[in-house]
Amino acid sequence: MTSNILVLGGKGKTGRKVVEQLINQKQNVRVGSRSEAIPFDWENRATWPNALDGMDKVYITFQPDLAVPGALKAIEELVKVAQQKNVKKLVLLSGKGEREAELCEQVVIHSGIDYTIVRASWFNQNFSESFFLDPILAGHVALPMAQAKIPFVDTDDIADVVVEVLMNDGHDGKTYELTGARFLTFEEVVADIAKATGRDIAFTPISLPAYTKMMEEVGVPSDYVWLINYLFSEVLGNKENEVIAHDIEKVLGRAPKDFSEYVQETAATGIWNPTV
Repeated sequence: MTSNILVLGGKGKTGRKVVEQLINQKQNVRVGSRSEAIPFDWENRATWPNALDGMDKVYITFQPDLAVPGALKAIEELVKVAQQKNVKKLVLLSGKGEREAELCEQVVIHSGIDYTIVRASWFNQNFSESFFLDPILAGHVALPMAQAKIPFVDTDDIADVVVEVLMNDGHDGKTYELTGARFLTFEEVVADIAKATGRDIAFTPISLPAYTKMMEEVGVPSDYVWLINYLFSEVLGNKENEVIAHDIEKVLGRAPKDFSEYVQETAATGIWNPTV
């Protein structure tokens, strides 16, 4: 059966992979992005009704994160538009261990629309497509919370789960926690990347205030500095978040991609090779 599916953040880390899979399954896909013919812009709510018009299902990813101030209000407003447009299903990408994100989840859960919550741990791809890439290229990674044990999850696995829950009603009303199968510290991650690339990449543990100062000095936007502070202190700093879930196995019937496999695949692309 063919559905009309809106993928918000359809060019992002998980969204672009979801779009590709849905197109391969012959679904009618609308990419939710500012640059599309029918645009969707989180900063311009006037774009929302047209983007949701005629859609059966919506995959919701919020930029930069559901933890940021204003996210809850945005999700509340989006859900109202979805109700008005008779959307039949919502799939929300949420953050594991983020209290603010869980408030956004509740809005979706109590919307009266069929839903699935996909609550993900930190992405493997943060090291190749996001804020940790530049220090890896520079050969010196300095991060706080050096001893935090993180069950990094791959965006391939997230996309596979999202497509499965979008296409099958048996996941309605469920909340799935997506993690990798083992814990890694930042130092272990950097060592794995250094080994795979044959490069000398140093790791230095620093305090969160020192890291904050470093971000400010290089001109990182203030809202982004706030988010990183939040994630390191509230999420990585909370021992209760050091949990490995098995919902990828439950949904997909297979183990999650191991971090070492991600590292080997990514090293082969050359993304971690400095271009000096």
